Amino acid sequence: MESRRPFIAGNWKMYKTLSEAVKTAEEMAELLRDIKDRDIMIAPPFTALAAVGEALRNSPVSLGAQNLYWESEGAYTGEISAAMLVSAGCRYVIIGHSERRQYFGETDEDVRRKIRAAVRENLRPVLCVGETESERDAKNTFSVLDKQVKNGLKDFVSDELKHLVLAYEPVWAIGTGKTASTEQVQEVHSRLRSLLGTLFGESFAAGLRILYGGSVKPENIGELMQMPDVDGALVGGASLKAAGFSKIVSY
Repeated sequence: MESRRPFIAGNWKMYKTLSEAVKTAEEMAELLRDIKDRDIMIAPPFTALAAVGEALRNSPVSLGAQNLYWESEGAYTGEISAAMLVSAGCRYVIIGHSERRQYFGETDEDVRRKIRAAVRENLRPVLCVGETESERDAKNTFSVLDKQVKNGLKDFVSDELKHLVLAYEPVWAIGTGKTASTEQVQEVHSRLRSLLGTLFGESFAAGLRILYGGSVKPENIGELMQMPDVDGALVGGASLKAAGFSKIVSY
């Protein structure tokens, strides 16, 4: 299992042309060049992966992708395989983001198959889980998260998931400006770690990194990172500008 080094990841979503992405990546590589005590990843659009990977070469910032397809190759127009991501320089891949689930109908079974594909190519999966506002209001947060984790990781053994990263992203806090309180975040992260301990053993759970995502900014990252079960952040909008993301990384 990975050590629980702090891990700050940026998800650029559907933003930035090729030239914009390269420029931002070059700025980040320069601003973060001396960072050694934490892991950093940015996930640009597919069209910019290879070029951003070149811009990040010899920097502490790793390349990630925002999605993948579970088949290794074939007649799947518009899809991208794990091997393609690796060939473009990716080390990580985000899987099961709430926007994929919400807008593109991704199911827990889709998520499981994508994690399997990532593991097969030694890509490090960042598994996203989270509840909607109505699910939280109905006090169903834990049951929703339990289902997403159990179904997404069904039929895996701990050795296959040694590079797994879990990201808790309450849907009601993504891009809304709302942030879960540190107490809410810690409560959920502790519950998730306990669940993973039940599924894969206490040693596995103790080493698993759990990120928080949902309107993370330079102003709140420090407080979040003080929570015992928060190991980093999956940052959306605040990762689009090099200066702001660098402040979050350097909390």
